[in-house]
Amino acid sequence: MEARTRKPAARSVSARPRALAVPAPVRARPAPPATAAEEILALAGFDTAELPPRLRQTVLALMKEKDELRAQLEEARSTIASLERLVDEDPLMPVCNRRAFIRELSRMMGLAGRYGLPGSVVYFDVNNLKQINDAYGHAAGDAALMQVAQTLVESVRTTDVVGRLGGDELGVLLVRTDKALAESKASELAARVKERPLDWHGRTLPLSVAFGVYAFLGNEKAHDVLDAADREMYRHKTGRCSKV
Repeated sequence: MEARTRKPAARSVSARPRALAVPAPVRARPAPPATAAEEILALAGFDTAELPPRLRQTVLALMKEKDELRAQLEEARSTIASLERLVDEDPLMPVCNRRAFIRELSRMMGLAGRYGLPGSVVYFDVNNLKQINDAYGHAAGDAALMQVAQTLVESVRTTDVVGRLGGDELGVLLVRTDKALAESKASELAARVKERPLDWHGRTLPLSVAFGVYAFLGNEKAHDVLDAADREMYRHKTGRCSKV
């Protein structure tokens, strides 16, 4: 008998062990910025935690000093703006004083001469202010002036300028306004003043103004322009008084 060839026994194949999932290394998140300086550096892409300690302290100190200097600069600018307002404003009412008014007039005259832009000055005089002072006291006269000034401020454009030129004299600088338009605007302003009498402790005190208009070309001097407008006002005032 032939011997049967025995087949080699099949080897048992054991299942390969599965590879263990290795978690990705967890990177430590940088600590949130503790100061405004660190926050600025973080926004700029710098991690202050990676800097050497001495360098980190120096950088943070410089950033803090910069913030302090910036705050001081803003405070100084605010103080300068307040001082400029005090220097330019009339002490009685919230309008320009004569010095500031002449400065703005000179500036507008320069633009008129350079670009051919029209401009006009209206010179106002409050009528009968002396009588108000004599009859009711200077407090009443000041209140009358303030009301007239407030009426003018509320009735012109923000680009126009209202100023006090003297005791009972006010000026309005009308930008980009020729003589005809300025005359019309001055009449309108005078009418609004008359429509608002002063209520003084239960008494109604009528208010009115005389005015003169002068249109400038830019080749004059500011004081000469004001004098010309003043003369026009006086002519208007005396002409009106002669008819009473």
